[in-house]
Amino acid sequence: MNYPWHLYLMAVIYIVAGIMHFVKPKMYSRILPSYLPGHKFLVMFSGVAEIILGVAICFAATKNLALYLIIVMLVFFLPVHIHMLYNKKAAMGLSKWMLISRIPLQFILMLWAYFYLKY
Repeated sequence: MNYPWHLYLMAVIYIVAGIMHFVKPKMYSRILPSYLPGHKFLVMFSGVAEIILGVAICFAATKNLALYLIIVMLVFFLPVHIHMLYNKKAAMGLSKWMLISRIPLQFILMLWAYFYLKY
């Protein structure tokens, strides 16, 4: 399919983000709330999911399902971003304004994915 370049940009962002789960797994594990079990599994699972969904949005047969799943995935990531606000170790030294800005960014990313459902 011939999609707009920015859909492919989204695909690359999710693929690279997914790969980073394998390159820097400790960083991703550190930001997970302690009440979630199996941090290593969750980091690897979410990395694989991001890679698969990034690839899937490039194909007509899987694009819409992948976009819906990206939105769901971003909803599931919201507690992690909130946790980062209240846990110094999880915050990774990021400033408070950066941590706060990550929350509306999640909604912007959801809207970005939703936007491509019409193509």
